[in-house]
Order: sequence, then C-alpha cells, then structure tokens
Amino acid sequence: MPSYLIKVRPAVALTLLTLLTVAFRGTPAPEHGEPSAKRPPNIVIILADDLGYADVAFNPLHAKEVHTPHLEALARESVICRQGYVTASVCAPTRAGLLTGRYQQRAGIYTAGEGGNGLPLSETIFPQFLAPSGYRSMQVGKWHLGPDTSWSPALRGFDEVFGFLGKGVTDYYPNDRTTNAVYRGLVPTTFTGYLTDVWGRESAAFIQRNRHQPFFLYLAFNAVHAPLQAPSEDIALFRTGNPQRDTLLAMGKRMDEAIGQVVAELKRQGVWENTLLFFLSDNGGPLPFSADNTPLRGGKHEHSEGGIRVPFLVCWPGRLKPGVSDAVVSSLDILPTALAAAGIPVPTDRPLDGIDLLPILQGKGSVPSRDLFWSSGGARNMWAVRSGDWKMVGVRDTVSLFHLSDDLSESKDLAASMPRKVKELTSLHDQWLQGMASPLSSGKRPGRQNPARERTLREKSKVQD
Repeated sequence: MPSYLIKVRPAVALTLLTLLTVAFRGTPAPEHGEPSAKRPPNIVIILADDLGYADVAFNPLHAKEVHTPHLEALARESVICRQGYVTASVCAPTRAGLLTGRYQQRAGIYTAGEGGNGLPLSETIFPQFLAPSGYRSMQVGKWHLGPDTSWSPALRGFDEVFGFLGKGVTDYYPNDRTTNAVYRGLVPTTFTGYLTDVWGRESAAFIQRNRHQPFFLYLAFNAVHAPLQAPSEDIALFRTGNPQRDTLLAMGKRMDEAIGQVVAELKRQGVWENTLLFFLSDNGGPLPFSADNTPLRGGKHEHSEGGIRVPFLVCWPGRLKPGVSDAVVSSLDILPTALAAAGIPVPTDRPLDGIDLLPILQGKGSVPSRDLFWSSGGARNMWAVRSGDWKMVGVRDTVSLFHLSDDLSESKDLAASMPRKVKELTSLHDQWLQGMASPLSSGKRPGRQNPARERTLREKSKVQD
C-alpha cells in the first residue's frame, strides 16, 4: 500500500493537526507586552536633578535619615557604578552631553546659560538615533536645552512630550504658569497634584501605551532642584533639626515613589526583563540647599568629586548581573551602550565620546583606564581632568592634584610635590580643549589664563612668520 494511503487513528490525526497548526502559526504572541527574542530592548533614562551622592539609600555611606526604598530595591537588581560621572557640575551642559553622547563643548556649551539657550540643531540626539529602528520616544519633565518651543524636544525626535523647557519651575504645584509652562507636545497644558507625582503618572501611562513596541523614555525629574517644596505630610516624616534638609528629603522621597511607579509599570506590562534602565543625577547636590555628598568633597558648581560624581545605576534584568562596579563610567557612555544593546551602529559622521559599557558590566571586557575632561569656561574658568586614578582640578591657573584611589575626599593636594604630573595632566586637557568648539556665548575658546603659555605661543608665531 502506498505510504500516502496509510490509515491514521483519529487521536493521532488530531495530534498531528495540532502540531501542524502551531507550526504554521508560529510562536504565540507574547502577552502583556512580553518581548520576543528578536525585539530590541526598551531604553529608560531616569535623571534626577541636584541629587546628593549620599542622598540615596543604596550608597553605603548614605545619611541615616534618607528614605528611598524604591531606589534601594532598583539597586538590588542593578549594577551600582561607584565611579559614575557626568560631564558638568550644572544642569544644562550635562543634559547636552548625555543626549548627544558627545562632550557638550563640541557644540560650544560650557555653561548652564549656554545650554539653556539651546543645544544647536545640528546635533543629533538620543531619539533620533533610535527612531529608524522603530522606537517610540517620550520626554517627561525638565528639558533645559532651549528657552522656547522652537527648541522643543517635540521637534527633535521625541514622539511625545510632557514637560517644561526652562531650567526649573517656580512651583511644584499648579499655578498660572506664565513662565516655564508645562507643555504637552508644543501646547501649554495644566496639571493637578504635586509635579513629581505627575511625571511618574505620565511615564507609567507611556509605558502602558507602548508595551507592544520598543520604546525610549527619558524621564528627567526637576526634583530635588529648588524651590524646596514637598507635601507637608512628607516633610513631617523627617526631623533632622534642619527644615531645609527635611524638605529636601521629602522631595527625594516623593521622587523615589514616582520611580517605584515606573518600575512597577514596567514589570506589570511584562517588559521589565527586556528594559535597559539608567538612573543618575545631572550633577552633585548643592551644599547651600542641605544636600549630602558624603564622602565626596564639594558639590554642585564645582569640579571636585562632589560636583561631578553622582549616584549611577545600570539595570538590564535579562542581561546584567546585579552587583557593584568600580569601573570609571560617564554619562557619555549611556548613548553608545544603548545603541549597542539595540543593535544600532554608532554614527560615522560625528564622534561619540563615550564607550559601550555592556562588556565591562557583563564581566566580558577589561576596565579601561580612561581620561575624562571638564571645562565650564566663563569668568571663573573652571576645569578638570581625570586620568586613571589621577585627578586635577583647576580654577584659572591655580591647580590641585589628587590620587583618588588613596584620597577619595580630595583632601591631600599633591600639586606642589608632583610638578611633572601637573604638567602631564595640563597637557592632556589642553589637547582635549583644542578639539572642542568655541563657547556659544562669547565666540572665544576658554583657555586658562597662562601668561607663560601665551608668551610661548607668541614666540612660535613670530618664528613662523
């Protein structure tokens, strides 16, 4: 009898039919937004504003009065980067560097004023890299990279926007918003409740709406930036003896709860395992507003560690094993790391200044010895360089030299005893600065006022002439 005429029992036939049906249909679609194996990861950046290094509970030296249980829980699922840096000690320049993956000085941004007046439109930013790969993007909260709607994130690759454009708000509660209005897209809108809570709700709603496709969420809190305002019931929970500190901690508590809401929504929608999440602050905590940067020296507006080393978490539950990393990492690394995770090539038309952190954080690559640079230009003309464990901080021509692995608090100035190291690091910074653009505000490159160096340059030019 020909094989195609072999009789098959009904039960066996039903089983074969079921198997064939599944084969033709393919694997059932994941429920609740659970990603398929081929779906690129969601990217989430949560940026705090002016958060002190010791004002998070996952810092082992955090102040005992700090209450951030959701961040502590997130840290238990993350790689905690103990040496995480940002590219400036103030808001806008850091944001420019983070979103472009390039030193903001390449675009002429050295100060908060220059950044706040607008990141040049010639710069490509995060969502513009992701959009061709099908990402849906939303910006929530603080922008601070352009003063009016012509600079809006809604015109720079973000599909959805809910936030304000300027450097800060005058009130965390609803008011007439004649300045620093909250926008939905390009249209001023209103909100109800405490503003930090609103950012959390908007972010969670975006996740819910986009659970079936890859998305990029840039949640930029304005907390704990001034004005110091928080619900009275939260302030009453803290009794430090310093009313300003109590309010700051209450603001941090409320931000922590909003972050918990975002993480809970990612888990609820089944996309947590395939979400690459970064948490950091835009700069160190401001000491005049009772922030705590223990054990670091200084704070916001300074290039001491307390101004530029920040709380920094990287979480990708499906790919990164939780733990602590001592690698030197930078906010510049966030974009190239996200592009690598998404399988998107780095641009060839412009240099990115960061590195892909995934091999390092996965333990598959050696930790590089890195050179990092800072320059705020302006009248104070502050600058800094870190090379390996060496760190030099300058204000005009006055420099201080520290060896961070032995002196984290930058209490032992070695500049006078190590002139060769001072010369080496000064030369490194000079070389870096030559590759940056002139400041947007002055049209002049911010050099340190060094008469001896200027005389040398003049003599060289005479010889060339």
